Amino acid sequence: MILSLYLAKRFLWLNVLVALVFTGLLLPIDLMEQLRRLDGDGAGFTDGFRLAMLNLPGALYQILPLIVILSALALFLSLSRSSEMVVIRSSGRSALHAAMAPVAAAMLLGIAVLLVVNPIVAATQAQYEREITRWKTDVSSVLSVSEEGVWLRQGDGSGQTVIRAARSSLDGAVLFDATFLAFDGNGTPVQRIEAGRAELSRGEWLLENAKMWPLRTSDNPERDAKTVAIATLPSTLTQDQIRDSFGVPSSIPIFQLPAFIAQLDAAGFSGLKHRVWLQMELATPLMLAAMVLIGAAFSMRQTRAGGSGLMVLTALLLGFGVFFLRNFAQILGENGQLPIALAAWTPPIAAILVASGIILHKEDG
Repeated sequence: MILSLYLAKRFLWLNVLVALVFTGLLLPIDLMEQLRRLDGDGAGFTDGFRLAMLNLPGALYQILPLIVILSALALFLSLSRSSEMVVIRSSGRSALHAAMAPVAAAMLLGIAVLLVVNPIVAATQAQYEREITRWKTDVSSVLSVSEEGVWLRQGDGSGQTVIRAARSSLDGAVLFDATFLAFDGNGTPVQRIEAGRAELSRGEWLLENAKMWPLRTSDNPERDAKTVAIATLPSTLTQDQIRDSFGVPSSIPIFQLPAFIAQLDAAGFSGLKHRVWLQMELATPLMLAAMVLIGAAFSMRQTRAGGSGLMVLTALLLGFGVFFLRNFAQILGENGQLPIALAAWTPPIAAILVASGIILHKEDG
């Protein structure tokens, strides 16, 4: 137990050090990128630094498996150089048994990441998306999904229009049972429109079976309301803006994802991307454990035996390969070309089995 705690603590401390190194590398690069993106928008160094700091947790979160494999390589190489691994093996522990403490620490780290770090990353990512939208767009267009249906907001410098619909098509271009409430620049209601169907085309909404109430020009809007079979309403929205308004799944805490997916389904949108992301997040502890086993498989041998550099390079290449295979499987899952469970769980499980087999063959065989 004492040895296991020693190895686990050392491994976790190495993760902290590697994360700090990546922070020192990523933050200046991202700061320059943010300043370049905001060039000409009136933003200063403070604004760019704020955006870079908001984006940093998400960037570190994405490369967490790479941080873990580098920490595992550093741990087992240091144990081999100091002959501590010889002492561990001579005490009767197999190589696989010696790797179990860092593996358990990696899985606990993965669980802690899901419970604690994920909500923090979601909050910073959501704030980052809002800040970028505020700086880069002059038109306010926001989409949200709730139990009441789909809500959108479009507008320009002269006013805003709030749109609510019972449900929508998958791409958000067609709304059903839609209500449009227009406001002027002072926030005064101008017009209300209800339509059985509203389709977004270039620069306008095409309304079917629409009823219009003049709220500003009439003292009795219901008396002066008109019903038309076909009507048009100018719009500053595009289908791309509607899709982008969902943001990235990482901006939603994992605890809220199931309810959000249910709301997407009820509103008529596809929740496939968010389902894949949820399963990928749940597989994070296994992915981190796989990275530790890959590092152990190629770095537990004695450094005096030679060839350590080649073994470390092989471990890094295999770890990067599993990392990119996981991302590729995620893309296939989001496109519907792979089942969700297969896309999320196969890469880490396959990596664990391959790395365990290598350890058993090379170290314990």
